[in-house]
Amino acid sequence: MSDGSISGLSEAEAKEFHSIFVTSFFLFIVVAVVAHILAWMWRPWLPKATGYAMDSVHQLTSFLC
Repeated sequence: MSDGSISGLSEAEAKEFHSIFVTSFFLFIVVAVVAHILAWMWRPWLPKATGYAMDSVHQLTSFLC
């Protein structure tokens, strides 16, 4: 720790770690956004006036017919 770095990494190692971290974080955010969009398409967070139950019954009957 003679170079003054708390982590013990050299500047090049720290930059490499930072770039990997930023890329991984960006990919995580993209996956989370896609998951939220798919969940919203499957079942919106705010139900209609008829509620979720009617949607489920309609989906089941349309699947069976």
